[in-house]
Amino acid sequence: MKDRLDDFFLNNDFDVNEPHSGHEDRFLRKLNHTQTKPKHKISWKWMSVAASLLFLVSFYLGKYHSSHDDGFNIEEVSPEMAETQSFFISTINQELKEVEKYRNIETETIIEDALDQIEELEDQFRIFKKDLKNIGNERQVIHGMINNYQQRLQILENLLFQLENSNKPLEQNIEIDEFI
Repeated sequence: MKDRLDDFFLNNDFDVNEPHSGHEDRFLRKLNHTQTKPKHKISWKWMSVAASLLFLVSFYLGKYHSSHDDGFNIEEVSPEMAETQSFFISTINQELKEVEKYRNIETETIIEDALDQIEELEDQFRIFKKDLKNIGNERQVIHGMINNYQQRLQILENLLFQLENSNKPLEQNIEIDEFI
């Protein structure tokens, strides 16, 4: 064992030289520079405003939805459609939560435009729902309802893509600044 250790130390070249002059000063200067950099603070004021708006919109949509429901239950006409609807609604709600993470002053108009498009699709869905109630288990109506949900998800996915890409240049600039 001793031979292997001796052999290891003889065959490997270890850096035992002193650092270049001024190394400690450069290190301390870099250390102080990183400590004095302003940190990006989260504005709790804007976060609270966004949370309040989200709460009000959710309350309004819930109230609007319950007042325009007219007691119709999709399960009565198509149990498969009820299961599909449950899947799409949970997925859409998940995507909406993800979108809310990106909500700020710069992204407000993009998000609101997408939500307006989704609201139009919800109005169209109500028409499909009435048709389903009146006509019954008609393939075209059910296909239109599923297509409506897919369009809503596509709008949300496109919105998330835009929001993620609009954040990337900012993140890249921060990374470059930290590297320098």
